[in-house]
Amino acid sequence: MKRHLLIPLMLLAGFLCMAQNTDESSTIIRIQDDAARGQIIPKEIYGQFSEHLGSCIYGGLWVGKDSPIPNRDGYRLDVLNALKKLQVPVLRWPGGCFADDYHWMDGIGPLEQRARISNNNWGGTLEDNSFGTHEFLNLCELLDCEPYISGNVGSGTPEELAKWVEYMTSDSQSTVANMRRANGRDKAWKVKFLGIGNEAWGCGGNMRPEYYADLFRRYTTYTRNYGGRLYKIASGASDFDYNWTEVLMQAVGTKMDAIAVHYYTVLDWNRKGSATQFSEDEYMRCLRRAFGIEDCIKGHIAIMDKYDPQKRVDLLVDEWGTWFNVEPGTNPGHLFQQSTMRDAIVAGLSLNIFHKYTDRIKMANIAQIVNVLQSMILTKDSQMVLTPTYHVFEMYKVFQGAEFIPVEYSAGNIVSGDQELEIPALSVTAARKDGKRYVAVVNTDLKHERKLALSADKTVGGATGRILTAKDIHDYNDFGKSAKVEPKPFTGAHKTRNGLEVTIPAMSVVVLEIQ
Repeated sequence: MKRHLLIPLMLLAGFLCMAQNTDESSTIIRIQDDAARGQIIPKEIYGQFSEHLGSCIYGGLWVGKDSPIPNRDGYRLDVLNALKKLQVPVLRWPGGCFADDYHWMDGIGPLEQRARISNNNWGGTLEDNSFGTHEFLNLCELLDCEPYISGNVGSGTPEELAKWVEYMTSDSQSTVANMRRANGRDKAWKVKFLGIGNEAWGCGGNMRPEYYADLFRRYTTYTRNYGGRLYKIASGASDFDYNWTEVLMQAVGTKMDAIAVHYYTVLDWNRKGSATQFSEDEYMRCLRRAFGIEDCIKGHIAIMDKYDPQKRVDLLVDEWGTWFNVEPGTNPGHLFQQSTMRDAIVAGLSLNIFHKYTDRIKMANIAQIVNVLQSMILTKDSQMVLTPTYHVFEMYKVFQGAEFIPVEYSAGNIVSGDQELEIPALSVTAARKDGKRYVAVVNTDLKHERKLALSADKTVGGATGRILTAKDIHDYNDFGKSAKVEPKPFTGAHKTRNGLEVTIPAMSVVVLEIQ
């Protein structure tokens, strides 16, 4: 037997020996309609993130007007149409780490006159700045989404950021606004969300929180409102760095509109593992890390509640998602990874967690939109594939702007073969919108279906829905091949005297519409 065939068989053997909860009794899930308190799930929870990194921008979103790949004014047409179907609410740009090396003047004016620089954060790739302010903001208009500009604090100046804001949003006759007009845009754009730096604790300047707090106050003094009030976002903590949040709440408080926390589902920063070839232990550790975002969120919220009980400062999770090794043979600095059914499960349970805390969390931006980390879409020359994560976002778009409904259930845990790792067997969320109720269920169990007895405070009729699952947790969609992971109609819900009986297959994400 060839060596490359041994790896999948060894992994399969590992999964078959997984000892999991095999209780055949139904899990009781109650939709607590009467406990709903008007908590709306902001559509911005389903935000996206685009950075000048690898082929996210060039070859992903943008191919240029002269490309043989079908495009609309330079925007890749197949990707543009796929993103429109997602109803993207907000798009963050130009980074990421790239943002604090980005000087906006490099990316305006005639293409042949734009600066050519080395992208020193991500692989030393040549950046020709053919995708700049105009190209990004026009893309947001095509997608009908809000732009989220991440400003340069690390290597920039308050004057530079102030003039960028004026260039984008002022309809005055100032020199800067007239420069925009000379470059082809008469009317100012609508820009609401402004990030004051990115990861100031790391690639954005390796700052102390006390120093960054003072910089935030300085930069926001000079970024003025022209076409509307700017929503100013502070560079928040990485993971569980609660001291960063404590300092910002003390030193800045309600002078900021939001704090942006970053949390990645990564096995080990030194040994991230493969996106497609992983063991039982790696699957369990990955999901345990993904579930851990809830403790992270609760910790930051507790600090914010102490200083801001009125919840005037929002919490954003503007970078989140899985992070594995790059695909073999690709540039290590381009962060190109495949997306399997495992990633879909991480996406579903993460969104379910965000829904619970939207009294404080007002935006989340998965990293990233195309060709980078846990992306929606992958491209290769003229080919495009939709990832399992894309399908989760498309199925979940019914939750955008819906009223959150608390759900009561206890499904127990699944346990690894060596009994050292355990994770919740199910993740469930519910909401209502336009007179309809929606329930999403994620079954993390790799072998066993889950029988649910679903009831509610209000009458429950029948149910329709869709399911995303696969034959194998390692399955992914690849170029030139039929899709292995895509949504299908769900037929596992049946009306009973007391509500619904629902059978959720192993390793699946299900979204139901309850009559």
